[in-house]
Amino acid sequence: MPELPEVETFARQLRKELVGQTILQAELLWARALVTPTRLAFKRQIQGQTILGVTRRAKYLILQLNHYNLLIHLRMSGNLLLRPCKIKPVKHDSLTLNLSNGQYLAFNDTRKFGKAWLVEDPQTVLGRLGPEPLEKGFTAEWLYANLQKKKRQLKPLLLDQTFIAGLGNIYTDESLNIAKLHPLTLANAVRPKQAAALRDAIQKVLREGIRRNGASIDWAYRGGQYQNHFRAYDREGQPCQACGATIVKFTVAQRGTHICPRCQTIKRK
Repeated sequence: MPELPEVETFARQLRKELVGQTILQAELLWARALVTPTRLAFKRQIQGQTILGVTRRAKYLILQLNHYNLLIHLRMSGNLLLRPCKIKPVKHDSLTLNLSNGQYLAFNDTRKFGKAWLVEDPQTVLGRLGPEPLEKGFTAEWLYANLQKKKRQLKPLLLDQTFIAGLGNIYTDESLNIAKLHPLTLANAVRPKQAAALRDAIQKVLREGIRRNGASIDWAYRGGQYQNHFRAYDREGQPCQACGATIVKFTVAQRGTHICPRCQTIKRK
């Protein structure tokens, strides 16, 4: 699933192509991809709208229009592609937007888990999200104070988008490895210095992920280079870059999880 760096990469790339374009027509090819409004209302409301901006919130891509906002969550296999209008939509296209520059934006989604919302106020969809980890308010003090309120294990908590927005399996594993924290450590057992290390690690891996255009690890997202710089994720059986111990893989919250058993030991309160 594309995480914050991959979605940020999409936003930066599409911003160059989409801002200033007018949506001439929209086609909903997979009805379940649209959460709101109805199919007919969607086609009517989006037609003639000009794209004023392309931004991101957590893992959501946002097309800012004259009077609406189109939010897209790519989920497991979603992709956004620009094609000339002379090329017909292809298999697995869920949604297309014909643009005034002779191209169309296609939301292609093989597994059909991706979703789109056309709303006036993005907060109706995004309101429950936690803070952005790259914003100024995401401090070590904030993280420590909020970890102390939770008795959950660290990895499931960091994956919870209402706690921190944008982290997924890859960047959580990488952050915990750099911070030398075991994913099963209880949140309220984390000490202040460890919270500071975790905050710094989260920001480090996200910034590096964005700098390298995200990570390309399967057929769903291509173009990134961060996968060549993983420290823990997808490195089962390889040596830890810090101590040389063998990276191991096990399951946490139904997610494949990678750690160094020497660097990352469970911290109990």
